[in-house]
Amino acid sequence: MATKATLKAQPRAERGKGAARKTRAAGRIPAVVYGHGEATRELTVDAHELELLFSRVHYENTIINLDIEGERGEVKVLVREVQSHAFRPDVLHVDFYQIHAGEKVAVEIPVRLQGVAAGVRAGGVMMQTITDLEVRCLPDHIPEHIDADVSALEIGDALHVSDLAVPEGVEPQVDGDRVVCSVTPPTVTAADAEAAAAPAEPTSSEPEVIRRGREQDEE
Repeated sequence: MATKATLKAQPRAERGKGAARKTRAAGRIPAVVYGHGEATRELTVDAHELELLFSRVHYENTIINLDIEGERGEVKVLVREVQSHAFRPDVLHVDFYQIHAGEKVAVEIPVRLQGVAAGVRAGGVMMQTITDLEVRCLPDHIPEHIDADVSALEIGDALHVSDLAVPEGVEPQVDGDRVVCSVTPPTVTAADAEAAAAPAEPTSSEPEVIRRGREQDEE
């Protein structure tokens, strides 16, 4: 099941770019929480606490218990969007989506390839086209990851979404014919490698032409 975490938040009264810059300068990140018919609430979270949380969980599918100052009880949320700086790893804004136990949610789950494909052992190349699979399920049924055994794949074989062992109650939101990964032939064959390693045949060089020309002059 999905990892759960706790994050403290404070209500935010001021809006606008200027207020957001002041908030970030004070070591906090502007955020909002919305969803399930609730009014959108403007918040701030501690930048360091958010960084630590994001460093230890896959936040796209982690249920966060948001402890909002001044409110009774914690609010269960999922991260819906993270706005980051263009060329720095700084988080600028976070959108939280409020969830309820009986409400299905759409999340992206990491797909982890297990084992070494037989085709890779034979010189092929593993190509993974889906690294995160979008699924829909109840919050308590969110898996941390989906494992896919690729050890039997030969060169030219592919694993499809319909081949994945998805837990009960979890519905992939991607067509079953979509390719998750495949083993492609090697780009360089053994014959090409041998040809590249073979010594080149001797050819006439420019110095020889010059030498012959001088011999003719002497004659």
